[in-house]
Amino acid sequence: MISAIVEKKQERGMLVGLDRGEKDFEESLKELDQLASSAGGVIIEKHIQKLPFPTAPYFIGKGKALEFAAICKQKELSFVLFNEELSPIQCRNLNTLFGCKVLDRTQLILDIFAQRAKTREGKLQIELAQLLYLLPRLTRLWTHLSRQTGGIGTRGPGETQLEVDRRRIQERIHRLKKELEEVKKTRFIQRKRRQKFPWPTACLVGYTNAGKSTLFNRLTHSHVLVEDKLFATLDPTIRLFEFSGGQKIFLSDTVGFIQKLPYHLIESFKATLEEVKEADLLIHLVDASHPLAENQINEVNKVLEQIGAINKPIILVWNKIDLVHSDGLVNRRMEEYPGCVPISAATGEGCENLLVKIEEWLKTKRRFFSLKLPMDRTDIVAKLHRMGSGIVTNYQSDGIWVNGWIPHSMFSSLEQFNITVEG
Repeated sequence: MISAIVEKKQERGMLVGLDRGEKDFEESLKELDQLASSAGGVIIEKHIQKLPFPTAPYFIGKGKALEFAAICKQKELSFVLFNEELSPIQCRNLNTLFGCKVLDRTQLILDIFAQRAKTREGKLQIELAQLLYLLPRLTRLWTHLSRQTGGIGTRGPGETQLEVDRRRIQERIHRLKKELEEVKKTRFIQRKRRQKFPWPTACLVGYTNAGKSTLFNRLTHSHVLVEDKLFATLDPTIRLFEFSGGQKIFLSDTVGFIQKLPYHLIESFKATLEEVKEADLLIHLVDASHPLAENQINEVNKVLEQIGAINKPIILVWNKIDLVHSDGLVNRRMEEYPGCVPISAATGEGCENLLVKIEEWLKTKRRFFSLKLPMDRTDIVAKLHRMGSGIVTNYQSDGIWVNGWIPHSMFSSLEQFNITVEG
């Protein structure tokens, strides 16, 4: 009975795909179905047309468009979802023909992001992305009010309304960009504060629903929202993580990526994605159980390249090995990607190996030391506590004994004190 009530509340729609012969076409449609579910809709009809390229008026053929319009009216569907971005003219024609909402992949992703945004920053970024998407689609929006002829003295109210709307949207875009610049400055100040503590930053990146938030919660004992939905996490979260040996690192959980990620989102989320760009280490999570895991790796790498983060140190992590029912598959992944780490963020299996891998990388940034300082050099003791991690100080009659972890850059200034370095 409960499920029936939930079903009534969900918007029912049709999924339309244009098959151009791409090898990942079926998986793309499946992903779009999941996106619709994440947005609160349910797909009850799926239709595919094979065409080498979209048609200008309707994206699909006119015959198919009329056929799908009849289905929409018969089943009283509230939306039709297309697997690629539609042009403004195609949107207008299909809306008129279907008599219900017509959405493309970009609109759906923007809608999901709008639902997930909780912080002021996230809401600003989403509004900017939506307006950037809407602006070119204002053309012809008011043609039902304008006159048939053009030229001097024939400008109708529709044209006037179009200009007003375009100007207002452009003004709002300008204001949003200014506000996001302030957000960017705030994030820069926050990063500067973190940099006063010389602990590196590791950023969890990966395809959406790869398990980043689950791993983040397990490692940092946080309570970031975890759902089996695409784009469950939108706003970045940063926590300080301490290893058993005293080493520390800032760990950041970020928004997931997806194939055909809208350009408007990448542009609008630059302030958030700078956390990835400024990180010292990227931990790239991949769903090992996904049939197109390699494609997902490529999509994530494309976004990393777009934001200028592709050349950073990366630890590749195969997550969800508990869902892989073939031991041979995990072994094959290990052979194909040397240095990768198989884990299950849900069960904790392999997470210790990941921590060892991160600690090995940390040793390239800082080393364990021990030295004896004169009793009057408490200034150096203070600096070591400020710049190092896991610092242990022992005051004895013959001097101050200190050990812990410090960045490589500090060793040269301490050589006069016969510093001992391990590892």
